[in-house]
Amino acid sequence: MAVKDRDRFSTATRLRLLGEQTAARVYRSQTKRQARRSRLTGRAALLALVVCSLIVALAYPIRQYVSQRAEIADLQRQQERARARVEQLRDLKARWQDDAYAEQRIRERLHYVMPGETGYVVIDPDAVKQSRTNRGADARPWYANVWDGVDKSDRSDR
Repeated sequence: MAVKDRDRFSTATRLRLLGEQTAARVYRSQTKRQARRSRLTGRAALLALVVCSLIVALAYPIRQYVSQRAEIADLQRQQERARARVEQLRDLKARWQDDAYAEQRIRERLHYVMPGETGYVVIDPDAVKQSRTNRGADARPWYANVWDGVDKSDRSDR
């Protein structure tokens, strides 16, 4: 037994035991790190899969939401334009209810004159030339064409 005790306390034996213990610790720590790495990689892959699934699942509804919001905004703009147009038409209707305004517009557009007045139509030569080049034979006022139509229909009956 003395040999064993001596062997137990010898430097070579101690170094060998110390090397084996150190190697065992290093091996255990490496396997733990590798196990941790593999668990983190699996967790990361699962997390990435969940995030990708959520993105894919929410992409269409979010696109629809954005599209509908844009459509709602467009419809609101159209509604505002329609309201403004209704207000303009109400103002115009109110103006036409006024007899003085209606008379003014009728006299201006149809060249009407009141009894006892003398009507004059001043023709701008440049406007007539331009009108003839733009409209051709329709350079006459509309009421002249109507009156000619009446004359033609009256003559065809005879």
